[in-house]
Formats: sequence, C-alpha cells, structure tokens
Amino acid sequence: MEGAVVTTIGLRVVRGGRVVLDGLDLAVGPGVTGLLGPSGCGKSTLLRSIVGVQRVAGGSVTVLGEPAGSAPLRDRVGYQTQSSSVYDDLTVAENLRFFARVLGRPAGSVDEAVSEVDLTSHRDHVVHRLSGGQRSRVGLAVALLGRPDVLVLDEPTVGLDPVLRRDLWALFHRVAASGTAVLVSSHVMDEAERCDELLLMREGRIIAQGTPSAIKARVGASDVESAFLALVERAGGAR
Repeated sequence: MEGAVVTTIGLRVVRGGRVVLDGLDLAVGPGVTGLLGPSGCGKSTLLRSIVGVQRVAGGSVTVLGEPAGSAPLRDRVGYQTQSSSVYDDLTVAENLRFFARVLGRPAGSVDEAVSEVDLTSHRDHVVHRLSGGQRSRVGLAVALLGRPDVLVLDEPTVGLDPVLRRDLWALFHRVAASGTAVLVSSHVMDEAERCDELLLMREGRIIAQGTPSAIKARVGASDVESAFLALVERAGGAR
C-alpha cells in the first residue's frame, strides 16, 4: 500500500507452542484503521508485534520505515494495552507526570495530553473515582504523551456503554485528523462502521481489508457482521 505506516511481511508468531500468526502480510495506512475479529483470533498478538514487544518467529514488521520496536520509534509510537496501565491511587495529572518522566517527555506534554482527551476538569481527580470511560481516556492520554505518529489501541472500548464508546471513537478521529495514524482493535462488529479502513481477522489471518462499504459490497451484505460471516463461510465455514 502506498503511504503505508505499518507493514508486515510473512509475520509468524508462536506462543506457548501454538502458531498464532503464520505468514501474515498486511499494510496499514493513515486515518483510523479498525482491527476487528473474535476474541482469541490473534489481534493482541499482532498489535504487540507492531509495537515491538512481541517476540516473532519469522518475517518482518516495519513501522514508519523502521523495524518495529527499534530505537527511532520510541518517541513516535503510542500504545494502550487492553488492561489498565495507570495507577488507581494517583490523580489524572499525577499519572501523566509520572509517565512523562518515565518516557522522557517534556512537562508541557502533560497538559496537552489531558486536554486532548477532554479530562482537564478532572485532572486532579483520583483515578479510582473516575467512570470507566474516563479511566480509558487516562490510559489514552498516556499513549498520547509526546504526540506520537502512530497510536496503537488494544480494545480500548471494551466494557463501555454505547455513549462512552461513541465518544471515544469521536476522539480517535480527532487524533487521526491531527496527523496521527490510529490502529484500534475490537471484537464488537458494530464498531466497524466507525473506521476509515478495516482489517477483519479470524484465526490469525486477515480475511478482508478495505473500507466498511467496500467490504460489505464485496459480499452483498448490509452490515459488516454479515459480511464477516459470509467471508468465513467462503473460507471454509465456521469451526
């Protein structure tokens, strides 16, 4: 893909003696790209490989023209894990100041990140007293410290109500509009329509890539979930 920010060629990952990804080729461009598929299909493993924290058995992963996880990317890639990475007993601002020091970010990046995720009015609130959506935004603020060129988010909307999920997706698009490529995973198919580009994943394979409308048109489906099921059937049926 011309202008790709993430590229994998023949990516192979083995975890616990099981092949999770086997010869995966893909290219991710700018905008908001959704990585959608059922739990256990390899989404987190792929994202960890892109960030450079997953040991790979073969192939290559390139981000912004550099090997994944290499030193030139440390200030250019933001990552929010599926589990919370912030401290419940600290305030929003205290969490951000701590991570800014760990990551070597300037002090001014704290206020920028807090503002970016609309938590300025909650900056002095202790994290454990925040709502689920606000806690997710604190983790996102950590990932945004330093304004990364690529933002990788692992199921950031899991467990949130529809209103909070809508608000977070609007935030992802604002971040992308500022020039950051956003790659976000989800197992909730109705979130697919919120993406500029989709990667549909099953059992460690990308079974479709394209815009939501293009993927639906490919199989004559009215929604992405129906398209996903049709693609699974074409590939040999659900197991």
